[in-house]
Amino acid sequence: MENKKLDLAALSSIPLIMTLGNSALIPILPQISRELKVSTFMVSMLITVYAVVAIILIPIAGYLSDRFGRKAVIIPSLIIAALGGAVSAGAAWWLTNGAAYWVILGGRLLQGVGAAGAFPIVIPLVGDMFEDEEQVSKSLGIIETSNTLGKVLSPIIGAALGVWLWYAPFLMIPVLCLISVLLVIFLVKSPGTKKEAPSFREFIGSLKDILAEKGRWLYAIFAVGCICMFVIFGVLFYLSEVLESRYDIHGVTKGFILAIPLAALCLSSYWSGKMIGKHKKRMKWIGCFGLILMTASLVVMGFSSQIYYVIGVFTAGGIGIGAALPCLDALITEGIEEEQRGTITALFSSMRFIGVSLGPPVISILLNTSHFILFMTLAAVGAAGILLTLFAIRPSEDNSGTNGNSKNSKNVHYRLGGKSMVRVKRKV
Repeated sequence: MENKKLDLAALSSIPLIMTLGNSALIPILPQISRELKVSTFMVSMLITVYAVVAIILIPIAGYLSDRFGRKAVIIPSLIIAALGGAVSAGAAWWLTNGAAYWVILGGRLLQGVGAAGAFPIVIPLVGDMFEDEEQVSKSLGIIETSNTLGKVLSPIIGAALGVWLWYAPFLMIPVLCLISVLLVIFLVKSPGTKKEAPSFREFIGSLKDILAEKGRWLYAIFAVGCICMFVIFGVLFYLSEVLESRYDIHGVTKGFILAIPLAALCLSSYWSGKMIGKHKKRMKWIGCFGLILMTASLVVMGFSSQIYYVIGVFTAGGIGIGAALPCLDALITEGIEEEQRGTITALFSSMRFIGVSLGPPVISILLNTSHFILFMTLAAVGAAGILLTLFAIRPSEDNSGTNGNSKNSKNVHYRLGGKSMVRVKRKV
């Protein structure tokens, strides 16, 4: 792992930048609504359209990365995301009101096309870079931490830029994407493929086989990833609206307040990535504990609408979400062979984007109900994630054939969702 530090640093820039490019809009959505004279629901579509197009294209990007290489997909995708940000910034600069809104929406759609082939492909690339499962888990923890660090910084940066110029967060996107392109080109060395990539027909057939054999636990992890992102973006959208409309808190102060639960999420994600190692049972139970903590916090939040009470309790929920996300990444990456890893992790990323796309519009509708109903609805969704983790994800491992040394481990036999697998460990 020591000789991969520069590779990991370059790859970590991608989730950081993609998250900044999306989440930095959260604190300024009310401001955008006022500037463009559009409704709360319409402005929430700036988040949703980005995620929806990514949902559609991520599986295609995953297949292309399996066939043509990870970097061959990541680099053009970052350039497309930069162009999308430039289109949105140009529309905000030169157009007004409704015309500006629709062109900005188009730019966000183009940015979503780029996002589909960027961050989702990082996860399988990290899995390709290491043979040892513990190194994979730690590296994925770093990638997930970079993603959550982007969430921490985004409300502060977005709010600060919004004070200067309301469309400045759109201007930021092309600059950051081009920096990431240069880092990936010069620092990331793609591991050589071990087998010839399958044809599209073979790819579809193998995908059907994987889902038929391992669908139970894969679908559960997909759904749990969707639930985590739905809660994060839903609550952030709620807090962004309420801080301005009820408490008259704007700008950088608002950004720092939104960053509090996200900072807890980031630290928890880093800890979780270090803790899980290659132990799949530990991945399940740390993930389950995280979901319980998230759901309990949502229940408690429903009993008071006092804003600092809500933020304080959601900080605990952020710790839970941060603990769960690296576990989900690692379970998928270590449960799928390299030839299909890009596609399966891409499907997982699609499900996460579904959560991102649903959070803001659903909360914009629930804002018309009571505070209690809003958070009990979120808690019910969280409870569904707990049940899926408990009953559909059932890892078991037998390391009796190893000496405990990751550098000389023999075959590791384990089971996910009731299906047996044997991974042949190489000597290094």
